[in-house]
Amino acid sequence: MTQLDIFSDPICPWCYIGKANLDRALLDHPDHPFRIRWLPFMLNPAMPAGGMERRQYLEEKFGGQDGAVKAYTPVLEHAEKAGVEINLDRIKVTPNTVNAHRLIHWAEIEGVQTAVVSALFRAYFVEGRDIGDTETLADVADGAGLDASLVLRLLNTDQDRQEIVERDAAARGMGVNSVPTFVVGQRHAVPGAQPPELWAQVIAEIAAATQAG
Repeated sequence: MTQLDIFSDPICPWCYIGKANLDRALLDHPDHPFRIRWLPFMLNPAMPAGGMERRQYLEEKFGGQDGAVKAYTPVLEHAEKAGVEINLDRIKVTPNTVNAHRLIHWAEIEGVQTAVVSALFRAYFVEGRDIGDTETLADVADGAGLDASLVLRLLNTDQDRQEIVERDAAARGMGVNSVPTFVVGQRHAVPGAQPPELWAQVIAEIAAATQAG
């Protein structure tokens, strides 16, 4: 198996699109060699714990409403091409994602990490839910087969919070400055929401290298 590490944030639309493109390639290549691990990268590590009203956040980040519209036009175009649903009008809060990353970390331990990542993307981009809210995260956990009451108890402590902060800092230290960033075989970094065709090519190259011995 080949390790595929994916640095991602569940409020990053390009991560959502990039996952959809990867999923399509993996569906077309069920014998793919990847063992997938999701790693934390916080787009807004200094975000207040309660998050921020989304309109205010976007206008501050992109210099006003026009800038926000301009920034999200290509997002919506690529989302449509990837076949994913994004309902920006439903999103009211841009959350702090440290707790979502803690949940993703615990999901890896329980073997349901990708399912939780998928559910977080859906909760945020499709349903417009606040994935910084502990009750929402417990509900997402429950949907993926985790113990929601245990997750809720853990979220109300500082369990693994520092580890997420340190992993985020380590990612930046190794040169990750945008997401998604895919690292193939712990060696080759592939930044951005790559199309399914690129992943098909990578899968073919790994297969050829494996056969060559």
